[in-house]
Amino acid sequence: MKEKNIPKYLQLKQEILSWIHSGKLSPDEKIPTEHEIASQFQLSRHTVRQALGELEKEGWLYKIQGSGTFVSKPKQIGKIEIKTVGILTTYISDYIFPHIVRGAEETLREKGYRLLLASTDNNKEREREHLEAMINQPLSGLIIEPTKSAQGNPNLGYYLALNNLNIPYVMINERYLEMSCPYIKMDDEGGGFLLTDHLIDLGHRRIAGFFKTDDLQGVNRLKGFIRAHQEHGVSLSTNNLISYTTEEKETKPLEIARFFLQQPEDERPTAFVCYNDELAIKLLDVIRQQGLAVPEDISVVGFDDSTFATATEVKLTTIRHPKEEMGIKAAEMLIQMIEKQKDDGIKDIIYKPELIVRESAKRI
Repeated sequence: MKEKNIPKYLQLKQEILSWIHSGKLSPDEKIPTEHEIASQFQLSRHTVRQALGELEKEGWLYKIQGSGTFVSKPKQIGKIEIKTVGILTTYISDYIFPHIVRGAEETLREKGYRLLLASTDNNKEREREHLEAMINQPLSGLIIEPTKSAQGNPNLGYYLALNNLNIPYVMINERYLEMSCPYIKMDDEGGGFLLTDHLIDLGHRRIAGFFKTDDLQGVNRLKGFIRAHQEHGVSLSTNNLISYTTEEKETKPLEIARFFLQQPEDERPTAFVCYNDELAIKLLDVIRQQGLAVPEDISVVGFDDSTFATATEVKLTTIRHPKEEMGIKAAEMLIQMIEKQKDDGIKDIIYKPELIVRESAKRI
């Protein structure tokens, strides 16, 4: 309750809604009295009464004469007249998500659902804000990509609120470790293994891996990278394991790649395995700036088989990401959950990685 330009009764209304959404107040639980709320927030009884009146009118609360005010059960809260599905992604302009959203939107539209789209910009606070806003909408369900999934889930209360409100949701690309909702993802460990296995088969023994490890996709790709070395009996130096965060992605991997390339030829890595195609394309520029060529001097492989993979003169060896198909399947899975009102029989989908071999890696 810190917004100066918002009427106090609306600030109080949002505060009480947050109690409901976070599970601080449960269905059929009695809320504090008007006097207690007024005293807690230093507000007039009139302001408190105005906020509670709106919440009661909207169906979030109900009164029992002589007993007090209580939290409504989920089924009592608002009637959904327009079927709406929210999609919460980490990025909207990312080269992967427009395809995922397109697939989901077409499937949802065919079934009479409209789409509510939001992006967290890979920020957990923004994830919280969007979850809170979406819970206040008359939602039928949600498709969610977790934000920085390897760094825990501080917004767990809002996911529990979705459960309490019987709003089904599906996760894409990854799933928070403590959640048990259905999800659709790539076998990222298998993809990291395939890329590294391919390079080792081509004779490479000094391979550097660049992985963004604040999400579980990157952690699992790194795991596959390490496993391929182990299974082939190829030694792996920790110096060739480069992990970075979202905030470091424009600097750290490029600086370290530049350092590698300035080493003597018999000491520098002969190949780079990249977290995704976006990074691979940036490293191609770093390699050119050092007067070297791909794949003549160094091999580079990416992940996702995006439009970036074939946009430059060097066509990238990479792993195919199902993109649009993932959006379609996520929408189909969610519709099944909405219309059956349960997730019994809904199975997770994990796509097997497919190696796309092009010209960015050579035999040595």
